[in-house]
Amino acid sequence: MSRSFVVSCRSWLTLGLLLGLATSVAAQQTGSVGLPAGALAKSRQAAAAYLRTTQADDGHWSDYPGPAITGIVTRSLLDAGVEPGDPMIQKALAYLKQALQPDGGIYTKENKVSNYETSVALLAFAAANRDGQYDALIANARDFLKKLQWDETEGLSEDDPRYGGGGYGRSERPDLSNTSFLLEALKAAGVPENDESMKKVVIFLSRCQNLESEHNTTEFASKINDGGFYYTPAGGGNSQAGTDANGGLRSYASMTYAGLKSMIYAGVGPDDPRVKAAMEWLKKHYTLAENPGMGQKGLYYYYHTFAKALSVARVDRMVDAKQVAHDWRKELGEHLIAKQRDNGAWINTDSGWLEGDPNLVTAYALMALKYCETPPKNPERPAGGK
Repeated sequence: MSRSFVVSCRSWLTLGLLLGLATSVAAQQTGSVGLPAGALAKSRQAAAAYLRTTQADDGHWSDYPGPAITGIVTRSLLDAGVEPGDPMIQKALAYLKQALQPDGGIYTKENKVSNYETSVALLAFAAANRDGQYDALIANARDFLKKLQWDETEGLSEDDPRYGGGGYGRSERPDLSNTSFLLEALKAAGVPENDESMKKVVIFLSRCQNLESEHNTTEFASKINDGGFYYTPAGGGNSQAGTDANGGLRSYASMTYAGLKSMIYAGVGPDDPRVKAAMEWLKKHYTLAENPGMGQKGLYYYYHTFAKALSVARVDRMVDAKQVAHDWRKELGEHLIAKQRDNGAWINTDSGWLEGDPNLVTAYALMALKYCETPPKNPERPAGGK
């Protein structure tokens, strides 16, 4: 184990103390946070059984064309412990392979969402990869995704608000949600933090944050300045949570968790003001009742992003605005189990962002449950720990 790796891990272990959030090494060592795998097994098994009944004969899920939802569902099943050799997974991977393109992408041309589709398909293949069988496919998809990142190849300079981000496809203006999927896919493909693509993406991420600094001098930076994240500064700026009276782009939780997770993946450390500001915003808005800033919209997207971000940030107990410490893994796990339907599925009562689709929502829930398990006892486990 390298000294720099250990130093990095120890830095993340101090993040909770720095922010008053309490990352507890003792809790990790005693296994007193989160839920044991056995407590999650019944829920996961019921969800997998449900998804077996909704998979089409050709391996895909849902009526949405292309590999997007099928890629997300496949990844969620692998996260839940379904083996890559399971016939359900094999059928799904065969369906995804049909979308392989000569340029290395995994997408359907008519959908014009090549970044999104390739990113989620790559994540599925990376989770299913055994003995290097998908190494070449993953490397080709990685190189394709790098080409979709907005940078000098589109004639942009670094001061352009689109610089470093990723959109739905090559022609779509970048946004934080698609950038976070692209970044996670690059990380899964083995792209290191010091890669130029990672450095570029941090430039875009910084401009999606309501935080005026040398990293963000856009017109929106100082209008709200609360440390949260919004959808995009590009194309005139947009927040799904709307604007304030001064034209500021309102922060909301699902994007703030996505921004935090992405900053960490790209190598931004726990002492960085951007990370601290994001964590302070999330501390003030801790809840499982809604996606703060959006209500019920995107609730399950929020749950899985919430869980992944706090895991990679190495937070074991989240202290809210009232100074109440939350074992978020346990709370989220129990909350999701309570919301699971008798048939094993989950669904959002707000159908926005495709969350009226029980296949997609069940996948989001399964991905969230992965991070609800009691973490390993080793306090130097890597961020995002496996």
